[in-house]
Amino acid sequence: MLFIDRKYKAYLDGWNCITVLIPLDDFEDEQKVFYLHLQEKKIQLKIDHSFKVEKYMKYSCSFQEAFPFGEVCYMEDEAGVKTDVQIGAVIRTKEFDEAFYYEGRLGPQYDNGEIVCKLWAPAATSVKLKLIHPVTNEEKLFTLTRGDKGVWRSSISSKYLQWTYTFLVCNNLIWKEAEDPYGAAVTVNGTKSVLLDPRSIIVEKYEVPALQKPTDAVIYELHIRDFSIHPDSGIQNKGKYAAFSEVMTATHSGFSTGIAYLKEMGVTHIELLPFNDFGGVDEEHPEKSYNWGYNPLHFNAVEGSYSTDPHNPGTRIQEAKEMVQQLHQHGFKVIADVVYNHVFLRETCPFEKTVPGYFFRHDENGFPSNGTGVGNDIASERKMVQKYICDSIAYWIEQYDVDGFRFDLMGILDTETMNKIQSIARTFKSDILILGEGWDLPTPLAHDRKATMANSGAIKDIAFFNDRFRDVIKGSTFQAEDCGFALGNEHTDDEVKQLVAGSKHYFSLTPSTAVNYVESHDNHTFWDKALLCRGDMEEQELRERQKLATSMVLLSQGIPFLHAGQEFYRTKKGEENSYQSPDDINRLDWERREAYAEDIKYIQKLIALRKENGAFRFADQQQIDQHIDIGSCGRGKIVIHYHHIQDYCPWNCMIVVFSSTRNREVLPLPSSGWKIFCTPDRVHEGGTMVESSDLSLEQIGTYILYKE
Repeated sequence: MLFIDRKYKAYLDGWNCITVLIPLDDFEDEQKVFYLHLQEKKIQLKIDHSFKVEKYMKYSCSFQEAFPFGEVCYMEDEAGVKTDVQIGAVIRTKEFDEAFYYEGRLGPQYDNGEIVCKLWAPAATSVKLKLIHPVTNEEKLFTLTRGDKGVWRSSISSKYLQWTYTFLVCNNLIWKEAEDPYGAAVTVNGTKSVLLDPRSIIVEKYEVPALQKPTDAVIYELHIRDFSIHPDSGIQNKGKYAAFSEVMTATHSGFSTGIAYLKEMGVTHIELLPFNDFGGVDEEHPEKSYNWGYNPLHFNAVEGSYSTDPHNPGTRIQEAKEMVQQLHQHGFKVIADVVYNHVFLRETCPFEKTVPGYFFRHDENGFPSNGTGVGNDIASERKMVQKYICDSIAYWIEQYDVDGFRFDLMGILDTETMNKIQSIARTFKSDILILGEGWDLPTPLAHDRKATMANSGAIKDIAFFNDRFRDVIKGSTFQAEDCGFALGNEHTDDEVKQLVAGSKHYFSLTPSTAVNYVESHDNHTFWDKALLCRGDMEEQELRERQKLATSMVLLSQGIPFLHAGQEFYRTKKGEENSYQSPDDINRLDWERREAYAEDIKYIQKLIALRKENGAFRFADQQQIDQHIDIGSCGRGKIVIHYHHIQDYCPWNCMIVVFSSTRNREVLPLPSSGWKIFCTPDRVHEGGTMVESSDLSLEQIGTYILYKE
C-alpha cells in the first residue's frame, strides 16, 4: 500500500502521547473526543492542548496504557471516524531507545546448515523476506516472526546461499522494500543484498609489526582508482583492487609505480578513501563517472566499481581482502576511511525504510537536520545506531583485517560512541589507529557530547586532523589568496613554534592526537594553493616552498599525514572540490613522479630519518618539554634545538631550522662538532662537518644539524 486516504492523522509522538492533526477544511468547531482501541478496550484520550498550526487543528493527547508496538492500532473520534495511529516522534525518545535496545547479532547468520535472517524493525507491523534466484529469477517469500526488542526472524535452508534478498517492511500501513542494513554482500550497484557468508572467502593473511605508539605512523592517503588509472602507471588492473597485487610496476621510462613506489616512499600506513559500497559511480560502467566515495549506500559491503567483476558478489569481497593483505605483505598497515555521519540518500536507504525516523537526527520542528551539508545526520547517540556503528567497525577488522579508521566528519558523532569504538577496536588490535575530522558542525547534539577537537579531552586515544597546522603552514583553506608560513608569511612565526612542538595550545592536543598535514583529498592541493596566492613565483621557488611544507609535516611533533602525490607536487588543475571530477583531474600523475624524482628522494630520506630518530616521534608533551627548545633566527626562520636525545636516536643533540625566506641570517652554533644532515637542496650523505662556529641560513627549506 503506497497511499493511505486518512480523514485525519494521528501520531504516537511520545511514550504515552498522541498528536492528532485535523485539516482545517474538515474541521468543525465542536467539542472533540478521541478514543484509542487497545485490543478489546476502547480508551478515551485526555486532550492536553489544542491549537491551530498551519493547515491543521492540532490536538496533543495522552493516555496511561502500554502501546502495542508491532500491531496496527486504531483510534476514532466522537463521530466514529477512524484512523490508524502512526509511529511518529516516539521513535526518537529515550523510552523507545531503552525499550527496544537489542544486544544480539543482526543480519544473516550462517550456522548448522541453515541461514537465520534477523532484522531490527520495532515499529513495523509485518516483515517478509523476499528471495530471488540469481540465474532463474525464481522468487520465494517468507514471513518473519516478531520477537523480543522488535527483532524479526526467519530461519531458511542453506540451499538459498547466493540468492539475492530484500526485506518487505510494513510501517504505518505502507510497505517498502529494503536491502539488509547489516548485509555484507550486494548485487551490482547495490540494489539487493546477497546471502553470502564473507567468512567463506579466505585469503592468506600477513602480519605487520605492531605500532608502538601513534607517532610512529607515517600516513599516506590514497584513492583506489587514482592510484593506478593513469595511462603510464604500468599497472594492468587500472582503477581496481587488483592493482595492489601487481608488484614491480613502472612507467615506460622505468620509474617505479604502484606498490613498488609505496615501498620506496617508506610510509607506514596507507589510508584508503572509502571502499564500502557507495553511490555516484555506475558499477557496470565505472569509466563514465567518478566519485571519492563519501556517498555511503551499504556500510558493510565493499564497492563494486573497484572490482574486476562487479556482477559477482564474492569477487569484490575476495579482491578487497586480497588488496589489504597485499599491502600487509609489503609492510604497510591499512586505514579504512569510513563515513558513519550520513548516508547518500536518506529517503531510500535501508535505515529509513526499516525504522523510519530513528537513525537520523531531526531539528526542533521535526525536520531532518543537515550538519553534514548533504541532507542528513546520523544519530549516533541512539543505542541501536551506536550498536550498528560498533558492529560495523568490528566487522571490518574481523573480515578485512584493517588496522585503523579515518572518520569522515567525526564531529557529527558523539563522544560516547567514539570511545566505545576505540575500546572495541582495541580488543582486536592493540595498535589500532583511529583518527577523524573533529570539526564542530551545526547538528542538534549538545556541544559537550560532540566528538570535536574542543572535546578532545573526553575522547581517549583518538587523533584529530590538525586544521590549524594546515592553515598556518599552508594558508587559510577558506581564503584562496591567504599565504601560510611555508608560502612566505612571516607573521605566523609564533604560532608555528607551537604547532611544530605538538600543538598543545590548540584544544589541548597531544603529539599522539595531532594529525599534522598541509593537504588531503579535500580542498586545494598545496601546489594549486601556491599557484593561487603566489603565482608570481618561479616554479623552482614554489617547489622549494612545498618541500619545506612537507618537511614540516614529517619533522614536527605529532602524526604526519601525506596526500598521495604531495611529494611530486600533485595538482588537480586548480579544482578545489574534485569529488566527482574526471580521472584527468584526480589521478596520480606518474609522469610528475618521473619529472621530480630527485625531490621525491629528498622526502623519502626525511621519512627514513623520522622512522630512525625517536626524537621526532615523542608520544607526550612531557618529553617535548624536556628535550626541545624552540626559538628563531630572524623573521621566517624557526629554530628547534633538541638536546640529550641519545636515548631516542644515535645522536646526542640536533638542530632543525625551517626557513621560509631567503633573507640571510647567521645561526650561532653552541660548541663545535656539528654535522649537516640536510640543507634545503640536498641530503648530505654521511654528514658534512661544519667547520665554523655558525651556519649561514639563506635558502628556503629545511636544515638539520646533529652531534653524535
